[in-house]
Amino acid sequence: MQNFSILPREMAASLWRNRGLIAALVKREVIGRYRGSVMGIAWSFFNPLLMLMIYTFVFSVVFKARWGIGGEESKSDFAIILFVGLIVHGLFAECVNRAPALILSNVNYVKKVIFPLEILPWVAFGSALFHTTISVSVLLAAQLILSHQVPWTAILFPFVLFPLILIAMGFAWFLAAFGVFVRDVGQITGMFTTVLLFLSPVFYPLNALPVEYQSWLQLNPLAFIIEEGRKVLVLGQLPSIGRWSVLTATGMLVAWLGFAWFQKTRKGFADVL
Repeated sequence: MQNFSILPREMAASLWRNRGLIAALVKREVIGRYRGSVMGIAWSFFNPLLMLMIYTFVFSVVFKARWGIGGEESKSDFAIILFVGLIVHGLFAECVNRAPALILSNVNYVKKVIFPLEILPWVAFGSALFHTTISVSVLLAAQLILSHQVPWTAILFPFVLFPLILIAMGFAWFLAAFGVFVRDVGQITGMFTTVLLFLSPVFYPLNALPVEYQSWLQLNPLAFIIEEGRKVLVLGQLPSIGRWSVLTATGMLVAWLGFAWFQKTRKGFADVL
């Protein structure tokens, strides 16, 4: 029986070795999602635009909410800052929610052909990243229209997002394999990401919580990514390199543990399916 490497270097080697196949599958998945619709892939642009318009109306007009960032805070600032949190959470949630069904929905790859199964979480992530990129583009365009400026620190957003990518991939590998053996996992991940939405500083700033709760909430990796994302995308501030380094190291460990679990258990997929 074939043995699959669990070494950390195999994670990067597999990604590089199969980069062409991953790109082709991501393209097929993105196009396939909108196949048959009248507007096609244009929905990937109009969806985040529509959501941003709704957030702006609800929070700035209905609730007259303010984030408390100081200075002359415009009516749309709350919606822009809220949208950053939703973009970060959405990327993580889409990867985690789809992971349990990745192997189950591609049984032919397991049984009939030699296929690098470990790339399926990369394909799901690539599709989620495409929609995240569109959402960020809409966010920056809205800032340009509403505030007439985009901070130069916005180019650091991929750097801020890097630890989240590692953590999301670690969860995706683990859940993709676990979901083959325990079908209930798919139900649990939906509840988990919903709870995470409200336990992350998406709808409120971290410093709005009592001090005793802030330290607990900071254990949530999404809290740091969301806060730092707002710094570089909206506030024009530099990210915290110290905390980013710690979270990146944690993300590498999570990614490797998830990958090792996937490689160790993949030999049993065919027996279960």
